[in-house]
Amino acid sequence: MNVVSLVRIALASIRRNAARSLLTILGVVIGVGAVVVMVAIGNGAQAEIAAKVAGLGTHLVVVAPGSSTRTGVSGGAGSTDSLTMEDVEKIKKESWNAALVSPVIQTFTMAVVGNVNWRTRISGVDVSYFDIRSWGVSAGRVLDEADIRTSKKVCLLGATVARTLYPDRDPVGQTLRLRGIPMEIVGVLEAKGQTAEGTDQDDVALVPYSTVRSRMAGRQFLGQILVSARSAAAVPDAVDEVRAILREGHRIRPGMDEDFTIQDQRQIAETAQGTTAVMTTLLMAVASVSLLVGGIGIMNIMLVSVTERTREIGIRRALGARRRDVLAQFLVEAVVLSGLGGVLGTALGAAGSVVVGWLTGWATAVTPGSVVIAVTFSAAVGVFFGWYPARRAAAFDPIEALRYQ
Repeated sequence: MNVVSLVRIALASIRRNAARSLLTILGVVIGVGAVVVMVAIGNGAQAEIAAKVAGLGTHLVVVAPGSSTRTGVSGGAGSTDSLTMEDVEKIKKESWNAALVSPVIQTFTMAVVGNVNWRTRISGVDVSYFDIRSWGVSAGRVLDEADIRTSKKVCLLGATVARTLYPDRDPVGQTLRLRGIPMEIVGVLEAKGQTAEGTDQDDVALVPYSTVRSRMAGRQFLGQILVSARSAAAVPDAVDEVRAILREGHRIRPGMDEDFTIQDQRQIAETAQGTTAVMTTLLMAVASVSLLVGGIGIMNIMLVSVTERTREIGIRRALGARRRDVLAQFLVEAVVLSGLGGVLGTALGAAGSVVVGWLTGWATAVTPGSVVIAVTFSAAVGVFFGWYPARRAAAFDPIEALRYQ
């Protein structure tokens, strides 16, 4: 018998016992649906993390101060004052793979408008910061060279700060006080949302770094140096160049600990996506238990079906059907059952992922790969759990089967 005939016979048998067949594949439908939903949530989370990492900046390399040690006690990363404007100029001059460089001086202070105040992060930045971070404005303008050169008292507000201090009016052109200093608001930054770590990127005010150094922070050391590599492929070379330049500038000899740290987007993305991948795998493992239960259900019903159709098997064998024909007939029937369950489960999972995304606000993404895997896995369940009932049917003695009542 060819495969088409076997499938036709299997479908006819399923139609004769439609209610029982539906209950049989229910476990597979739920299992496949659960797997598709879990994979969709995992894919969506990874895509969202990738978007957030990309939102940090273009080919970003972050240089931060290292750890200081006093009386044998380490102060932790960022506890030493080691980065200066001389480092920035040296990187600009000597690094071929660094396209853009911006110093960052960070401090926290109260932003005050009338009788309303809001504690926020102040970042003193250069003109290139906006290109490095791929950060535009929703209103007004970004900083220009004149602002930096003259240490002008101007600032741009993040979306959170602007919404909090100016809920009913346009902030651009208004004046607020940062650490008691009146600042003209020249722009409002586009909303970026939270980072993968949960930090609100929009809770910030950007000020010329020269203004922060001379009027606000009272310090000459930098909190960060942001570097944008010429391309994604150039990021590793840019990291190596920046490290070599800073080691030379800080007179760090071979074998000595560095007084700075360097991190790029790859490390951030790999860490975050690695965590998400582990969670997705765990969720899939839990969801796959339903497939196991569904497979056991198929095996039980197929065993019942074999018993009910013992005389049919005897007649087929008496008319010349070989054992492998009977084996193929029942095996194909099990695969068709699980395959139908896989198709229905995939449709249920796709709809479920949309509903989950709508109810929770999570990102979900059903990919063709996850659909293929789910349907293939459900067919494999049919083969695995259908083999024993099919083998049992094929092993019947024709005479004994014909005598069965």
